[in-house]
Amino acid sequence: MTTKILGPTFQYSHSIGRSEFSGPGFRHPVALARGEGDLIYVANRSYEYRPDGKRVTVCTVGEDYIGEFARGAVVAGEGEASAADGSIIWPTSVAVDKDGSVYVTDEWLNRVSIFTRDGEWIGKWGTQGDGDGEINRPSGIAFDKDDVLYMVDSLNSRIQKFTKDGKFLGKWGRAGSGDGEFNMPWGIDVDSAGDVYVADWRNDRIQKFSPDGQFLMKFGTSGSGDGEFNRPTGIAVDKDGTIYVTDWGNERLEVFSPDGSYISEMTGDGTISKWGKEKLDANPEMWQEREIAQGIEREKLFWGAIAVDVDDEGRIFVLESARARIQVYSKQAPVFYGGRL
Repeated sequence: MTTKILGPTFQYSHSIGRSEFSGPGFRHPVALARGEGDLIYVANRSYEYRPDGKRVTVCTVGEDYIGEFARGAVVAGEGEASAADGSIIWPTSVAVDKDGSVYVTDEWLNRVSIFTRDGEWIGKWGTQGDGDGEINRPSGIAFDKDDVLYMVDSLNSRIQKFTKDGKFLGKWGRAGSGDGEFNMPWGIDVDSAGDVYVADWRNDRIQKFSPDGQFLMKFGTSGSGDGEFNRPTGIAVDKDGTIYVTDWGNERLEVFSPDGSYISEMTGDGTISKWGKEKLDANPEMWQEREIAQGIEREKLFWGAIAVDVDDEGRIFVLESARARIQVYSKQAPVFYGGRL
């Protein structure tokens, strides 16, 4: 008789967010990062005709609204790629360093903007190109424990390493579908050992590398079955090595063991958030409209699950671009059972 581990289970906790161009809420959010304490930073891409919605929203896990920063800018003309310091056009990712400073990548401006934890703009770096340290449509960024920044340099089909002030440290990858090659990669995370995980978007797979870019493993193929992907976007690895992937095209979050074996999936359990209830209570006719709406049960499901983050308390945060919210889950202890192997 041997003990088998089925893997962890997950309990839905609550939802955070509502659709807003300013104030408590999000508008087409694309990335999130956990800050110190219970802070959450959410990068909102909004729409070209509403630059006021382009911002970073700051809130807490308990859905207290803290504020927002980073001014939205109108997309410049053909061939133009400039905007005022502290502004964003097409934000793609957000990360927080050990000092609490917030870094935002912008794939239109091909730059990284840096803000204090309170939202004050303090710097920028980035130059468009394909040389060492140059970038072309940056997407995911993640810090390791030493504050080395790893960036997905998406249209250059590679990963680059930088100091947090933008000094080039190294690179790996090229276009293709072989080991260590990429096709429009997007999300990235670094585990506690310093290994790097990349969501290889158009290759429908996850790749894992050592800190210096040595290929270690891959998992995933195109499809909608267990362990398959349809354009994976976000990735996060918790302190136990459990891997979480937002399977964007399949509208789900998939969970994998440290060796890439499929464990389970979540498709959404969303409820009305505190911010959502406040808006409904202020507009009673909206409650009436909800009561007569057909198919309202569908709103609990993920729609545009684009990014995921985890913390050391075993909480998982799944960001939905289309529903403008975060669904929060808690990781439960693994389930054990006795059975013959």
